[in-house]
Amino acid sequence: MKTTMKDLYEGEQPYEKCLAFGAEALSDKELLAVMLRTGTVGETACELAGRILSLPGYQGLTGFGRIPLARLQELKGVGKVKAVQLKCAAELASRMAKAVAKEKLCFGSPSTIADYFMEELRYEEQEQLMALFLDTRNRLLKEQLMFKGTVNTSPISPREIFLEALEVHAVHVVLVHNHPSGDPAPSQEDILMTRRICYAGEILGIRLLDHVIIGDCCYSSLRELGILPETK
Repeated sequence: MKTTMKDLYEGEQPYEKCLAFGAEALSDKELLAVMLRTGTVGETACELAGRILSLPGYQGLTGFGRIPLARLQELKGVGKVKAVQLKCAAELASRMAKAVAKEKLCFGSPSTIADYFMEELRYEEQEQLMALFLDTRNRLLKEQLMFKGTVNTSPISPREIFLEALEVHAVHVVLVHNHPSGDPAPSQEDILMTRRICYAGEILGIRLLDHVIIGDCCYSSLRELGILPETK
């Protein structure tokens, strides 16, 4: 017989606790237990949730978002259906965070750009380079993934970025990429790549406004660091 929420002793029933005090009163483990609904033989849903959140290499909420679907399915008491539900819940949380950040998004403010991409990029185990193409009023024309992999070993070609920019008639570009290490400090390769793209854009009349690097709940802006020339 599987253990259900009704089998939990008083004070450790997430459903009842949520009804009495609100979802904000639930711990991370309890919130996950509500999504799981049931545990397994000899293990409550809360205990199963705790086991998932302490999975080696994926501890806590930041790790939970990175657990591969196949790895979730391997866990006793999860299976295919629950694994899909958990991955969808993580994706929904990421999209909600991005939607909230979009309301404050300003392409002249690197902090709002970082907020907008933080939940999408900080869990990624590979580097991703996004290009944002803007019009004369700094309105977003297009958001494009330009590269996924290791930037240090496969330098980004300015040609590909500006072909996209010309196609949508962009006059400004913002670059965003993540550092899987969690440290957003630009590497020498990041700096050289950014300057190369900046100079190419000047020739074409398309200005590189900034290059924002996403870390784990932190960011760096190459314009704020003085690596890019100030906008006029």
